[in-house]
Amino acid sequence: MKTRHLFYVALVVAASAVLAPLYGPGLRAYAAPPAAADDPDHDLKSVTSAFALVEKNFADPVTSEKAFYAGAIPGMLRTLDPHSNFVDPAEYKEMQRHQKAQYYGVGMEIMPDGEGHVVVMRPFPGSPAYNAGFQRGDIIEAVDGKDVSKLDSGGVADLLRGPRGTDVRVTVKREGAGDFISAQVTRGEIATTVVDAFWVTPEILFVRVDNFEASNLARDVENDLQKLGELKAKGLILDLRGNPGGLVNEAVALAGRFLKNDQVVVSHHGLHEEEQVFRARANPAAQKYPVVVLVNSGSASASEIVSGALQDHDRAWLIGETTFGKGLVQAQFPLSEGAALLLTIAHYYTPSGRLIQRDYSHSSYYDYYSAGGKGTANTADMKSTDSGRKVYGGGGILPDEKYPTPVYSTFERRMQVSLYQVYPGPIYHFANQYFAGKKPSLPQGWEPGNDTLEQFRAYLKTQKIPFTDEEFNSSKDFLKTWIRWEFYFRAFNKETADRAGWQTDPEVQKGIQAMPKAAALQLQVQRVLAERGAKG
Repeated sequence: MKTRHLFYVALVVAASAVLAPLYGPGLRAYAAPPAAADDPDHDLKSVTSAFALVEKNFADPVTSEKAFYAGAIPGMLRTLDPHSNFVDPAEYKEMQRHQKAQYYGVGMEIMPDGEGHVVVMRPFPGSPAYNAGFQRGDIIEAVDGKDVSKLDSGGVADLLRGPRGTDVRVTVKREGAGDFISAQVTRGEIATTVVDAFWVTPEILFVRVDNFEASNLARDVENDLQKLGELKAKGLILDLRGNPGGLVNEAVALAGRFLKNDQVVVSHHGLHEEEQVFRARANPAAQKYPVVVLVNSGSASASEIVSGALQDHDRAWLIGETTFGKGLVQAQFPLSEGAALLLTIAHYYTPSGRLIQRDYSHSSYYDYYSAGGKGTANTADMKSTDSGRKVYGGGGILPDEKYPTPVYSTFERRMQVSLYQVYPGPIYHFANQYFAGKKPSLPQGWEPGNDTLEQFRAYLKTQKIPFTDEEFNSSKDFLKTWIRWEFYFRAFNKETADRAGWQTDPEVQKGIQAMPKAAALQLQVQRVLAERGAKG
């Protein structure tokens, strides 16, 4: 067996590694000694002996990369908890790129379309790809003359990225266009953002955060709100629905701007990790207005840090579903050759001391992931907010006001995405045919009418997609919403499409209506804290 793979196993079994910055906070380097009953040397010999037997006797060739990258290391981590994970070099490099939120390339999001093609899903506004005229729905046929029809989206992305200032020729096929479309594009620095902010009413700001994976998130929030004139706000809605989390430092910065200076945002500690407490750095512009936070069962990790902190300090009114319940701290442990471990080292606790993590000891990992958001109040972990309201831990963050996520029918789900929810669905492909190679154009405020719906009905029939008239007719409101989103995306941009959807989103409207509750909560905690201070 190759020496370098023995080194990987030694790193894992002995838990001895150089610690990089956390997928959260920073860490000291340490090497935890094994318990007296353990014998890592003996266990390591067993692993190498087992691999030698496999290598010698298995019916097909077995590479050590497969045995350890896909087998031994991930298998060992799966015995620990649902979130410890092994990341191979390619995955780790991509994860780091997402955290930096910038790279050099042409600036477009691509993915497989389920029909054997890699397609453009979004050219980023202002990017080289956008300026070259590439559109959502374009099928990528060649890069620098190389046929990419047999490559997956990762392979195509590798060809599109490259040093800043270098040129790359991209050739696409556009439905309705007679010939291939080709353009020479100069690669540039591509900066992305996971934040959108705008005035959802003349007095209320809306801030959407997709995830916490980018290290520029808190900076982008500050810049956007400053440009919008935050000081004029009478309220703010923070949308964390479906936000899976990411970097804890960004979560602390986002929550901290709404809190008082030095208030606790979150703490964590574990067997080998001393308690660390993260405190707020307030922004004076964010202290006066009330805040409503939208969460659901897909809100996890860093999203739960933010929502839990704002709830514990009575700084926000939470609407939605119980959050996922992911409160385990993963550290990045780089290994040789660019791989890494994401190893759980501690648990997160809200400012009141609530455990965020949901119990996973009595269920399979499949059940654990599929049951996200179904945590219940743990009466043994009851704590109090700053004003004295009772809150509970051990099962995610329970909202102050329940609002269930809409349940879509099977037909409706199939209209958005294809089989297994991996590829874009019929509405996406209908838009390709509808615009038929022309530059998408719509008047401001366009809404799909009955004529558009009937065109879509006819399209489904031509594609032999099974449905009943009852399914179609009962889903007309849904279809109008998502056809508008898809068409706006193409005629304007994703930001315009998203904002149009949020403007009419029933839960966002519920958040607007709940702003007086958030304001009352803000006054209540100020009064309670003032009374406590007066009593000394």
